[in-house]
Order: sequence, then structure tokens, then C-alpha cells
Amino acid sequence: MLFKVRLNHFLWCATSVLCYLAWRQSPKTIPIGDGWWGAGEKPSTEDKTIHRFVVKTSVEETEDLHRRIDQTRFTDPLEDSRFNYGFNSNYLRRVVSYWRHQFDWEKQVKVINQYPHFKTKIEGIDVHFIHVRPVQKAGQTVLPLMMVHGWPGSFYEFYKIIPLLTKTDSDVVFEVICPSIPGYGYSEAPHKKGFNTLEAARIFHKLMERLGFTEFYVQGGDWGAFITNNMAQMKPECVRGLHLNMVIARTDSLGQLLSLVIGRYLPFLVGFTKEDVRRLYPYMEKNIYDILRESGYLHIQATKPDTAGCGLNDSPVGLAAYILEKFSSWTDLGNRDLEDGGLERKFSLDDLLTNVMIYWTTCSIIPSMRFYKENLKKDFKTRVDRVTSVYVPTGLAAFPDELLHCPRAWAGSRFADVRSFTYMPRGGHFAAFEEPQLMAQDIIQFVEKVESKSHK
Repeated sequence: MLFKVRLNHFLWCATSVLCYLAWRQSPKTIPIGDGWWGAGEKPSTEDKTIHRFVVKTSVEETEDLHRRIDQTRFTDPLEDSRFNYGFNSNYLRRVVSYWRHQFDWEKQVKVINQYPHFKTKIEGIDVHFIHVRPVQKAGQTVLPLMMVHGWPGSFYEFYKIIPLLTKTDSDVVFEVICPSIPGYGYSEAPHKKGFNTLEAARIFHKLMERLGFTEFYVQGGDWGAFITNNMAQMKPECVRGLHLNMVIARTDSLGQLLSLVIGRYLPFLVGFTKEDVRRLYPYMEKNIYDILRESGYLHIQATKPDTAGCGLNDSPVGLAAYILEKFSSWTDLGNRDLEDGGLERKFSLDDLLTNVMIYWTTCSIIPSMRFYKENLKKDFKTRVDRVTSVYVPTGLAAFPDELLHCPRAWAGSRFADVRSFTYMPRGGHFAAFEEPQLMAQDIIQFVEKVESKSHK
């Protein structure tokens, strides 16, 4: 017992020294830079007006959609393949039939417009966002919160969580801003090469400044997690707190490789909890194989997005299959063994098809895919944001069906001030869309911790 205590003390001291040395050596912020993503040359001045925006549709748009759907050619699936070969075409026929005969896009446009939409030009491109003000009760503190989506999602992922954040029983309530990443949905696509998460982070900082916010919270998953990380690294004085539902730590160090080997048998030595062990192992046999099975899209989009995107941009059914397959497997990998992919366990077809329609009507699938190439064209691990820690207060929500689990012991390699780490009881990659109640509760408890400490 005494040996175990001394060994733990030694490991704690060694880890503390290594973390301190890494902290001393790593930069505290990343360069903000500047950019111009509009067509042609940068003008001498830029219009900074914020315009009200309303999503619209037309009879012609619906007729074109129906005509293309009616011309779809289906291929029968292999027997008993379920979703293991991708989107099962038997179930796809059912989804397409609903889309063609029951889905009401005009009605869903009204749902989309229930929150105020705006556009403003930043660095030469129109940036779309929704801005929802809270219902404030006496004594509540109103805090700005920017929530950033990922791929193949959109701002629409946040529609069920917004009312839970803008009307609360807590001491805090939120003024929510949800932008569309440039190239996604109603945000204009960059016209020049090189637009990555760093550029998006800078643009979103400029958006918050234009809205009059000098301090605010940020939240993200998927690409939104990378972008909000970058925002915290660029201007930590502006970001009061960072909340993530996809935890991005440095997972390529020798120390973490050793912790994987040791942690399976002696988890206490490397700081793993029982839940970490349950989620991580069998790591080599299962997790890596699953990642390989699920990452084919990434290699395509990081190399030749325009080629693959041509078919998706021309066929609404192809687009739906490509997008909705992710809402199946990334919600729960076990859904691959179901005939219907488990899609309607967490989502309604109206909500799923509304997200698809945002991509379809804006022709944004190709520019959204290009975002992978722009971010992965160089060695991602050596980029300035990957070697820079995050020093703002951070809340991490670890959902059990996320593709990769990051133990809190690893999170410390990137986040210097973790105020909250929650092992969520259920949910996967699209957390706000799947489990809005759980997600809202975790955001609120994290912000309460930050605010209570900041007021002491």
C-alpha cells in the first residue's frame, strides 16, 4: 500500500513538471491575422451593415425537387446488409417516399424562420446567423453564447436547445447566436483557397464584435469544436468560457500511447476512471477499426471534394443518403446493424430532411466538403492551434456514443482550466440535436461554475 502511495505521488509530481514545462514552452495565443474571401480584389472599405434575412422558397423550387426525386434510380441492397454498406436502399425508398409525398418544405421554412435571421458581410463574404434574445427573469444575468455547428449539420441542429437556453430557471440565461460556417447553408462560400477553422474563428470574432459583444461564451462540436477552440486561443480576453461536446486533446504523444497500454490493466496509474476504461477498451481491436470504417468520407473530402460533390449537388436523393447516413452511425455505431439505421429513434424525418434541404436549396454541399481539404491539406498536427493550449475556462461534455472518447487525464494536455468534465449518460456526435435537454443542463451548470468563481 505504501509503495502504491509513493508511486502515485511520484507520477503526480512527474506529470506536474511535464505539464509545467509544456505550459512554459507553448504560446499563450495564436495570431489573429486577416483575410479576404470575396471575389476579386479587396476594396478599400467594407459594408458592415447587418441585414435582416428571411428564408424563402417557391413553387418552382419544390417542383424541381420533385422532378429530380421522381427520376431516381435505386439499386437493391445486398441481403441482410442493413446499414453496414452505407445507407440501405430499401429504407431509403421509404424516406424518399415521405420526402416526395408528405414532407412540407414550405411549412418547414416557417419553422426555420421562427427565429430572427441576419446576414452581414465580413472579409468579403455574407455571413448568416440567427440571433435569439432571452426571456429574462428578475435577478438573472444575460450572457451571450455563440454555438457553432459542424458537418454535415447546420444551424438548425440548435433549434430544440435554443428555448432551453433563452428561458431558464437558473441565475444565468443566454442570448444565443448561431452562425453558419462560410460555405454552409445561407453563409456565402469563400471564393479563394485556404479558408480553414482559423479563418472561420476570426470571422466569428468579428461578427461578435459587430454585434457589440466584448465578452461571451462559445460552444461547439465537430468543426464547431475546432472553430470555438481557435476563438478561445485567438482572443482569450473575449471568451469567458468554452464548452465542447467533442473533446479535442493531443492524442499523438508517447505519454498517451503508454497510458493506453497501461490504462487497460492499471488505470489508476494514468488517471483513468472506470468509465474511461469502459469507453476506451478494447481500443486497438474496436475503436481504431470503427474509425477506419467511418472515415472514408474524410479522405474523399480532404483530397477531391469537388469531384465527389458533383453527384451530390445534382441528386437530392444522393445528397440525402450521404448526409443522413452520418446521422445514423455517428449517433450510435450500433445503428449500422439495423434495417432502418435507427434514424427515427432520435430524430423525426421532418427535422432530418430540413437539414438536407438547407444543403440542397443553397447548393452548399461542395463548399462544405472543401472545408476538409482546406483544413487537412498540410500536417494538421503541426498547425499553430494544435501546439497551443487553451487557457480559458473550459467545460467538456463526453457523450458515450461519440466516435472517440477523450479521458479527462488527456484533456489536460490541451485545456489548462477544465472547470467541468461530464460523462454524459447517453447521446452521440450530434449532441444538441439528439439530447437538447442534457446538453442545455450541462452548458448551464458549466457557466454557473465559471460565473460563481469570477464573482468571488
